[in-house]
Amino acid sequence: MKLVISIMSKNDSNMVVDALNEKGIQVTKLSTAGGFLRHKNITLMIGIEDHKVDQVISIISKCSSQRTQLMPNAIPPELGIPSMLPFEVTIGGATIFVLDVDRYKKV
Repeated sequence: MKLVISIMSKNDSNMVVDALNEKGIQVTKLSTAGGFLRHKNITLMIGIEDHKVDQVISIISKCSSQRTQLMPNAIPPELGIPSMLPFEVTIGGATIFVLDVDRYKKV
């Protein structure tokens, strides 16, 4: 048994959860926030048999995509760098962790 933990953009999460549910894979969805851009993220927790891990990773990969977005420049003026031009950052995609589960019990 494995625990797949996937952190992704809130924008991608519904499509991922729907695709997993269509395959009969149950998901726990948690609202989280990123530390760098402070955007809302979703963390999915999926308990799955070992032989289905690659299927779960494949679904997550197909349904969550990286894209670029312009972010406002937040450099404080006291640093002496006068710039209000936005900068481009890459957002989206997913970070996936696969952990061994020593014990699993549904009550």
